[in-house]
Amino acid sequence: MQALRTAATGMAAQQLNVEVISNNIANMNTVGFKKQRAEFEDLLYQNVEQVGAQSSDQGNIVPTGVQIGAGVKSGSVYRITTQGTLTNTGNQFDVAINGRGFLQVLLPTGDTAYTRAGNLSINDQGQMCTSDGYLVQPTIAIPQNATSVTISQSGQVQITTPGATTPTVVGTMQLATFINEGGLEAIGDNLFEETAASGAATTGGPGSAGFGKLMQGYTEASNVDPVSEITNLIIAQRAYEMNSKVVTTADQMLSTAANTKA
Repeated sequence: MQALRTAATGMAAQQLNVEVISNNIANMNTVGFKKQRAEFEDLLYQNVEQVGAQSSDQGNIVPTGVQIGAGVKSGSVYRITTQGTLTNTGNQFDVAINGRGFLQVLLPTGDTAYTRAGNLSINDQGQMCTSDGYLVQPTIAIPQNATSVTISQSGQVQITTPGATTPTVVGTMQLATFINEGGLEAIGDNLFEETAASGAATTGGPGSAGFGKLMQGYTEASNVDPVSEITNLIIAQRAYEMNSKVVTTADQMLSTAANTKA
């Protein structure tokens, strides 16, 4: 019975849906996290009677035909890149991106990764880095005798040193944008890598055309909405239960047919 296989595809699809939702909920408090949504597509159809076929020698056309679907499949799991809420942390090295763009990070492999997580700090060399110690690009070093650090909305990093009457510029942060941010590959640790789907990175200064501004002392919270996620979770659970009910019903129908006596 085709209904068994059709319902099985529905259960598998809702299982994936729940896995995506659970990942969103798990990362509600992850800095810079962007929620995901699962999309589905219907499978091929069995044409019992072809729509548009002639039903007689006089040229009568079948108006609708008979098509029986084979179920559902996963189409994609896309990332929603809407802005998260900016949270005041009071840390002078934290920066939130208000608008488009990603911070550039140098991986141990020498490749460049990209992140929206601006919870930064400095390493033993005074270089600005992520919580995993990956250096922000371009590299910016804070001298040991700096008494304060100021990061402007345009990314300019200035320090104040004892005895100095004016701040000193030690570097300028840059952002990277992509024509298709949803095409970036998530590699964990709040990092993304460029792919053929995302297109090549375009770099520029914060606040310039097409780039967001930096907000010192803030981080960008996850854009996960707990209420909508719980609602989606309930809907997915009910859909899974309904598909399992179809499996039970199809099994009962097969049992009835098998036990029918002549």
